Amino acid sequence: MTFAPVTPPNDPLPEPLSVPPPEPQRVLLYMPVDVRSVSLALLAFLGSLFALRWAQAVVIPVLLGLMISYALSPLVDRLERWRLPRAIGAALLIVSLFGAVGWTAWSVSDDAAALIESLPEAAQKVRQALRDQRGASETTIHKVQRAASEIERAAQEGGAAEPATVRGVTRVRIERTQFDIKDYLWVGTLGLAASIGEAMVVVFIAFFLLASGNTFRRKMVRIAGPTFAQKRITVQALDEITAQVQRYLLAQAFTSVVVGLATWVLFGLMGLDHAAVWGVGAALANLVPYIGSLVVTGGASLVGFVQFGSFHMALAIASVSMVLHTLSGNLLTPWLTSRTSRMNAVTVFIGVLAFGWLWGVWGLFLGVPILTTIKAVCDRVDDLKPIGELLGD
Repeated sequence: MTFAPVTPPNDPLPEPLSVPPPEPQRVLLYMPVDVRSVSLALLAFLGSLFALRWAQAVVIPVLLGLMISYALSPLVDRLERWRLPRAIGAALLIVSLFGAVGWTAWSVSDDAAALIESLPEAAQKVRQALRDQRGASETTIHKVQRAASEIERAAQEGGAAEPATVRGVTRVRIERTQFDIKDYLWVGTLGLAASIGEAMVVVFIAFFLLASGNTFRRKMVRIAGPTFAQKRITVQALDEITAQVQRYLLAQAFTSVVVGLATWVLFGLMGLDHAAVWGVGAALANLVPYIGSLVVTGGASLVGFVQFGSFHMALAIASVSMVLHTLSGNLLTPWLTSRTSRMNAVTVFIGVLAFGWLWGVWGLFLGVPILTTIKAVCDRVDDLKPIGELLGD
């Protein structure tokens, strides 16, 4: 028996299923950033800025008293070791400090009054020098423009000589208020009384902080947490804050005295009037980073130009002042504060400007100690170490 061959069907074979190419392995970066946490932190930061600006009448005296207590606490501790009660030692130091400041102000009061009396004459000389300089460099086009302006002004005055009267319109004449010196004396008296009151508040805050000793320190350690690790971190942070703030204040005081004496001597040798006043001003301005040196340099150069009538002398005085502040800020202060407490110049400058916008002149003075305290705290807290690294040098 034969079998017929079986022919395969004419239907085409099904194509094999296409397999997609394997996807490349993705690299995932795990960042410890939460959008909600960042938003809440930003809102908290803006709220803190508003609160600090709104409560500056309370915050600034407290911070000033705290700075004074940091500066005087080593001396009070030494007096306490000499069997002198802490409250009496704090009172003696505060009275001595303000007595020294008052004696310095009284010593240079005559020169300061003479310098203030010479300011109107100096302003007139500067105005005349600028007018002469502008007149010497005036070109023909400037003269034509000035002539056109004078013609236009004359035409306007001529047209306004006989103003047209319109019926039904009431003419209004604005009269300037007369100068009354009693108003200015009243405002100045209130400002002086407010300044004296704020100074007394600062003095009392500093006295109470010095007299209390380590009371608040022990309280902060007690409320830091129940574990020994939390208490140890708090103690380390407080120790570092105390050391850095005291080192910074000591360095600033020493460099201010050096800059003030050098400015007094060099300006006196150059023949600048009222050199003692400029020395005291340079010492005080040295407490304000960056901006204080610019103010003293600009003012001294302007007064030097008025006194000597020469741009070369004004430039020489400005150069001397700027060199002194540069050496103290870039060499003497870093050497005294050591490498551990140095901070990034960019962050310090931005921080000083921010606190100046927040609190004015007092913000310029308190900016660096506050940034130093923030850096000391951030270096001890794990979650805040990036901020401490950003503030560091």
